[in-house]
This record gives sequence, C-alpha cells and structure tokens, in this order.
Amino acid sequence: MREAAFYEKLAADHVRCRLCPHECDIAAHHHGVCGVRYNAAGTLYTLVYDKVISHAVDPIEKKPLFHFQPGSTSYSIATVGCNMRCLHCQNWEISQWSKEMKHWPAAPNAMCPDLASLDHAVPGEPVSPEKIVAVAQHSRTRSISYTYSEPTIFFELAYDTAVLARQAGLKNVFVTNGYTSPAAVRQLAGVLDAANVDLKFWNDNTHRHITGAPLAPVLDSIRLYHELGVWIEVTTLVIPGLNDADTDLRGIAGFLQSVSPDIPWHISAFHPTYKMKDRPRTPATTLHRARQLGLEAGLRYVYEGNVPGQGNETTYCPACRKALIERYGFMVLRNLVRAGRCPNCGTAIAGVELSGGQ
Repeated sequence: MREAAFYEKLAADHVRCRLCPHECDIAAHHHGVCGVRYNAAGTLYTLVYDKVISHAVDPIEKKPLFHFQPGSTSYSIATVGCNMRCLHCQNWEISQWSKEMKHWPAAPNAMCPDLASLDHAVPGEPVSPEKIVAVAQHSRTRSISYTYSEPTIFFELAYDTAVLARQAGLKNVFVTNGYTSPAAVRQLAGVLDAANVDLKFWNDNTHRHITGAPLAPVLDSIRLYHELGVWIEVTTLVIPGLNDADTDLRGIAGFLQSVSPDIPWHISAFHPTYKMKDRPRTPATTLHRARQLGLEAGLRYVYEGNVPGQGNETTYCPACRKALIERYGFMVLRNLVRAGRCPNCGTAIAGVELSGGQ
C-alpha cells in the first residue's frame, strides 16, 4: 500500500481527495468515485500502486499518437479503476472493475473491508516502477504509455515510473480522459512528453449523462497541457445521435483550433459495447464529414480512426498537401518527413521526433 498524493485531512477522519475535479470527501473506511483510493482512518491510500492489470507493447499509433515518434513502439500499462463511468467504455472490465464486481462496494463512499483485505482483493500483477522501466528497456520501446484505464487514478505509480523512465532515456505518454486536477497536471507535465486526451462530447449535459462528469475540467486540462509544453493530440469517438451533429463537431474543432491549429484531432468510429449496445456503428461518411469540418475550422491535421484503408490516416503537409506519413491502421507504411519538415516545400510539420528513419 502507498499513501496517496493530492489530498487533505478533514475533521472526523474524513479526507478530501484533490487528484481529480470530483474532489471526493471520503469518510474513514470508504473509497472515492474511482474505487481505488481508500481512506484508512484519516490517511488516503492508493490501492493500485503495484497492481498492474494489463501490459503490452503497442505501436504508438494505437494510443493514438500520429505526431509523436511515428513508427515507434510504446510499453503500455494499466491498473483497474477510473474516475468516469462512460457507458460506452471499450475497456470497461478494468476501468469499471470496482463498479461491476459484486463483492466490491459499488457506490462511492460505501463501506469497504479493512486495508489488508483490500490489498488482496484488488487484481493486478505486483510490479514496481523499476521493473516497469526495465521491461520497457528490454522490449526496446522508446516510451512508456499509461493507458487502457484512466492513468490519473494510478497517479502515484505513473509518476514514479515516469521519473525513472526519463532518467533511462524513455519518453512518457498519458492516454487520458483529461479529468485531472490542475495541480496534478502541473506535476505530471514535468515528466510527461505527450498525451492523447479524449474529448468525448461538446454538450455538457450529454457529457455529464454519459461519463458522470462535467465537460469544463477536460477543456481546462487540454489548455493546460498545451500551455505547459506537453505534446497534445485529441480523440473524439463519434457516436451516432449523441455527438455527430455539425454543431457538436464544429464546437470541438473550434475549441481545439483556439488552443492550437497544430493539435491533431482523431475522429474515430464507434462500435456498440458495454452499456451502449443500442447505438449503430458510425458510418464512414460521418467521419468524412467530421474531418472536413475540422479542416474548415482551421485544424491542420485531422484523422479518421477505426476505419483503416479509407485514406484519411495519412499526414499531409498543411502547405503543399504532399503525403508525408502514410499509414494503414496502426502501421506506418512510409515516412518522408526529414528534420521535421516537408521535403517538398520545407514547411515545418508539428510534432515530436517525426523524421523517417529515427
């Protein structure tokens, strides 16, 4: 067990968790919204500091990051838990573990077993930050990605690992819902190199209904990550009838353009899953329209996801429109970028270590 970061002690053995904007007031022997931060008699603990539930070597394009070390691989890790409850979560078995397991108190602030029992109950492989970095090095990856579930809720493990990764010459990547407190974002920015943030919905009511959280803190995180120099890409899963209207897509595109026209926007096709099996798959025509709206809003790099082979996974020079990085799904077929520039017209291409052959 590890004492949690970002909390304050209150009266009567309550604690206030400050890791994310929920700011849970947690009574003694209870847990917060994420299900993996537990108040033991006035001290807040993370239950997942050494409980990695999933790990794999992935193409960096799977995150998805298209302008960050393209063609490289990333060692990816996750724990159980999440601070949202998205009804369409594709990794719900691990992200919603505390909400779906019948033996676990389902509601935030529900009475939990004692700390020792919790340590045995939380699933995951015991592993240290040192071990994670060693495996990443052995796997010859160029980065470590904190992903699959929400990395904010395993902040302590992610941060300690990221510090060691930096020392070992590895990059660090967050794949996140962006529902993170500004203080935590600022600390993470010191060790993070890139983040892909899910901007799920533009309508706040829809965002609250589907994710269990308001929209504004996510927008604030995107702005803050960019301001602090972390390379940002944004993903929107386009769901028929929920966020596929032109007003929603223009709203997201306009917001991103206001932060930086160089932010790549990944618009991905939805498939029915978890508690949203009543919605149809997203037609490719919807993604084509969304991409066009993004380009019209002034974004320089807009990509379509989950529809490999449709032709809009390629990075084009924003000036001369030459095809520079050609992809099929998560595979880079050809990379013509040299010294971060278009070889045809010399325009700088936004990103991190883009040049082919690196």
